[in-house]
Amino acid sequence: MTSQTSHVPTADQIRRAPKVLLHDHLDGGLRPGTIIELAREQGYSRLPETEPDKLGIWFREAADSGSLERYLETFAHTCAVMQTREALFRVAAECAVDLAEDGVVYAEVRYAPEQHLEAGLTLEEVVEAVNEGFREGERRAREAGHRIRVGALLTAMRHAARALEIAELANRYRDDGVVGFDIAGAEAGYPPTRHLDAFEYLKRENNHFTIHAGEAFGLPSIWQALQWCGADRLGHGVRIIDDIEVAEDGSVRLGRLAAYVRDKRIPLEMCPTSNLQTGAAASYAEHPIGLLRKLHFRATVNTDNRLMSGTSMSREFELLVDAFDYTLDDLQWFTVNAMKSAFIPFDERLAMINDVIKPGYAELKSEWLFRQTATTSGSSGQAD
Repeated sequence: MTSQTSHVPTADQIRRAPKVLLHDHLDGGLRPGTIIELAREQGYSRLPETEPDKLGIWFREAADSGSLERYLETFAHTCAVMQTREALFRVAAECAVDLAEDGVVYAEVRYAPEQHLEAGLTLEEVVEAVNEGFREGERRAREAGHRIRVGALLTAMRHAARALEIAELANRYRDDGVVGFDIAGAEAGYPPTRHLDAFEYLKRENNHFTIHAGEAFGLPSIWQALQWCGADRLGHGVRIIDDIEVAEDGSVRLGRLAAYVRDKRIPLEMCPTSNLQTGAAASYAEHPIGLLRKLHFRATVNTDNRLMSGTSMSREFELLVDAFDYTLDDLQWFTVNAMKSAFIPFDERLAMINDVIKPGYAELKSEWLFRQTATTSGSSGQAD
């Protein structure tokens, strides 16, 4: 008899598997019903649909254009209803609950405080509302029998000029729920080097940061993020595939940048469904994550924007299982990669891996034994 631990996992097993999420946008994960209720409370009348199901479909279709710029336009509606303390608290709490119900045990959720000031909140009030919302969501999740820990990443918009201010804000709240910094927005025309002062400041403060790079723009974006700015992780980084050549005989040659990324174990925050929507990949089967997994890059799986992509961590894993016949061992590999790359202290990452993630996958991998025992014991009343 051979072990069946390598078999393709079921959808139920994927949902129950402990998952780690490093790249998820708060304003890209609202519940459609919440958007409608907040819009009604705040007098916002520009929503394209006023029924939750129809609004969810509209967001997915609007984001499914193949253009990053068009994709980013959908955020006008979500940000519009996230301008009060109560709204931010609610959205953050629901985010934590939704992720926990999907089996996520650790998440880093990012948002741009500068986009939530239209109703008079200060940057500090925005951060405090979101942090309190995450703590409330963690509490609700515990009451429902789920465990999750959520850290915030404060994002600066690359087309604006507030990166240093947001970096200082992230540093100020680093012991109160904020685990790092990010820059986001359209890459073309807004290289990360425009914000060098922010990155230099964070490095002096021994703080962590990731940079959206290598999504809509190519290798120069990745190179600048790493070699000029010193990013700890790459948001997406999918275009690193442009520096990898695969010959007809299957042999692979890595360019200098790709080799550096692999050698230095730089985490890639890959978001398969989002990458398809923005045109960074043609299909799930052709997504670079398949080759990067084989080459042992530190690839991680993420959702990016759950509302716009109509997705979850479980769905992303299911799609990759369908595309690449991944097993529970593969899903554990991605999950451990993500936990190793998180912006919390080393001992806490190690405890999450050894005490939560590995035992969770071990339990799932052992389930075939009990199914086999039940089948075998009922198959015959005779013993040899």
